[in-house]
Amino acid sequence: MADTRFHVAGIGNAIVDVLVHADDALLSQLDLTKGVMTLIDSATAESIYERLPPGIECSGGSAANTIVGIASLGGKAAYVGKVKNDQLGQVFRHDIRSAGITFDTAPAEDGNSTARCFVLVTPDAQRTMLTYLGACVELTPDDVDEAIIASSAVTYLEGYLYDPPAAKRAFLAAASVAHGAGRMVSLSLSDPFCVDRHRVDFADLVANHVDILFANEAELCSLYQTDNFDDAIRASRGHCRVAAITRGAKGSVVIAGEDAIVVGAAPVAQVVDTTGAGDLYAAGFLHGFTQGRDLATCALLGGIAAGEVISHFGARPERPLAQLAAETLGLPSL
Repeated sequence: MADTRFHVAGIGNAIVDVLVHADDALLSQLDLTKGVMTLIDSATAESIYERLPPGIECSGGSAANTIVGIASLGGKAAYVGKVKNDQLGQVFRHDIRSAGITFDTAPAEDGNSTARCFVLVTPDAQRTMLTYLGACVELTPDDVDEAIIASSAVTYLEGYLYDPPAAKRAFLAAASVAHGAGRMVSLSLSDPFCVDRHRVDFADLVANHVDILFANEAELCSLYQTDNFDDAIRASRGHCRVAAITRGAKGSVVIAGEDAIVVGAAPVAQVVDTTGAGDLYAAGFLHGFTQGRDLATCALLGGIAAGEVISHFGARPERPLAQLAAETLGLPSL
């Protein structure tokens, strides 16, 4: 795919992550359910922020994590997401551009402030998230740069962004542009609760607009309304060109037509923080895919990227993934 300007363009919620170490007592004090993502309003965001211990602030959001992972692997990437022209918006813009990402979406000059996500990581490596969506829900089809989409091998859509009506239209507009240019469209289901809210629309997206689907086991089962993983796999066949399903320590399963490719998880000495594991799996997989690698190698790359990010605090790689992948797979170039 050498004729493309970008290997992957991501469209998602532009969020500044605030990552903090927490214990179960703090979760209890804040009346939070461990491992769940909860949407909050501006007042709650300010109240929670005052009660948290010191943490790390950086650009975040699921698709943004994926796009940064692709850049770390050596890929050319772009990002579309909405921030406000405020302090956190400037933090997001500087942070993602410094990772080598093209990010030209015009900021909002009024309205809601830039989105933020509080990520509370407990000693068992579980993350509990509180998200104030702020300006990112104001993304519209007008923010979708058609030139970027048309010149990207794959456009990657973040399921979390699907709540606002304008974002739904942006998804469909981007998919139309991508397919009109002979490109491909990928979707991450993002979260089982997200699938519960949008099951009918997601099923239509997967069947009619998506070429590459990313989901974990729970999300896939939610989409096809079954508790049995094998039944979910059977239901997914034929709905899109490729479905890459992550299963945590069990690795991943890639479905392509009648083929099912099972790939084990990359070894990790210690799981510290699972934030961003699915995002980085998608990064590795899509990078391999856009470099013409076979699906098993794509899944291996996904596992390597996910394994790196869960071995430390935070959802962004601390080690250049291109170097790690080349060492692990023994490939001369990625």
